[in-house]
Amino acid sequence: MLNEMKLRALKPAEKIYKVTDRDGLYVAVLPSGVVSFRFDYRFNGRRETLTLGTYGPAGITLAEARGSLVDARRLIASGVSPAAEKRKKKDAVASAKSFGHWARDWIEKYKMAESTRAMRRSVLERDLLPAFDKRKLAEVTEADLRTLCNKIVARGAPATAVHVREILMGVFDWAILKGEKVANPAHAVRPCSIATFEARERALSPDEVGIAFRLLEQVATYPTNRLALRLVLLTMIRKGMLIGAMWDEIRWQDAIWEVPAARMKARKAHLVYLSQQALDILIALKTCAGSSPYIVPGRYDGDRSISMATLNQVTKLIGTRAVEQSLPLAHFTVHDLRRTASTLLHEAGFNSDWIEKCLAHEQRGVRAVYNKAEYAAQRRDMLQQWADMVDSWISGTGSAKVVPIMRAA
Repeated sequence: MLNEMKLRALKPAEKIYKVTDRDGLYVAVLPSGVVSFRFDYRFNGRRETLTLGTYGPAGITLAEARGSLVDARRLIASGVSPAAEKRKKKDAVASAKSFGHWARDWIEKYKMAESTRAMRRSVLERDLLPAFDKRKLAEVTEADLRTLCNKIVARGAPATAVHVREILMGVFDWAILKGEKVANPAHAVRPCSIATFEARERALSPDEVGIAFRLLEQVATYPTNRLALRLVLLTMIRKGMLIGAMWDEIRWQDAIWEVPAARMKARKAHLVYLSQQALDILIALKTCAGSSPYIVPGRYDGDRSISMATLNQVTKLIGTRAVEQSLPLAHFTVHDLRRTASTLLHEAGFNSDWIEKCLAHEQRGVRAVYNKAEYAAQRRDMLQQWADMVDSWISGTGSAKVVPIMRAA
């Protein structure tokens, strides 16, 4: 029977030779000096050899080899060939597709709104693929995910870090659904361990709207970004609806922007009635876009839209400039502009149904069953008055006359 002292004393010979241990376990000493733990057995009438591992600092110990032998005997007793099972696992590792393969498969095939797909693709290409593209799924660990998320939080993007965790979880769940035998590391990483967020109720006042958009003209950013931010405020659209928006969605003669159902959160086409000011912004953006199919193309690639983070960087610059000039303007995000429009229009007396339709909010309950009105004329008039109000606040006159067609009930 072998022990550690005997194993260390084994010397290579010109030919391979065996030294037995117990219960069928032995070591094969190769001419190269490698000492290999092996087990010979019969399975379904044939002789098979299972290599359990090599002895040494980079291999396994005698105790570990004996433990593996016990596992192998259990497999035989249950009607499974240990050698065949080992080959199967080895082949599975060799043929396993990379994280990059599954990530690209998921982002193309998984059902989601196109605006969501565009945002997730941006995060995937910027943060996840550079880190994990060529790795096998089994090589991406919980620790790897935490390290990546911590780096993203450190650069000042906690929301992106949370999205990274959600995207990675989606990719792994997709691969598992397709038959991959792997644990999902994202399940062990709770979103609150990455970052926490306070519920936002921020809505700008008319004075703040004026300050913010006057400062917008002073910050260092591309003219198209200035136009895009103003368009979000005037049209009350979600940022994700602008990201990925294409010129064939604009019906110029009707002054309507028709966002297709595939890009909408509720999977229903949304009509944006364009004010004169919004049309002017779109004309300016069209001039800048050139041959790009996107309303707001990327900085270096006209075949792609701007990233999800671009406009939030602009609002941060506005906030910084306000602090430098000691102006009464607290930090705000792009999404806060939707809340601002809703709040100020309600305060001006416009009907809630019109405002909710402009926000693309779906009604629920009994009211949703019976109220199918689109309020096209009312929404068009309201958005024109809204644009006039915004102009007056930015110019500092505050003289826009608000005349709702119908007061809220």
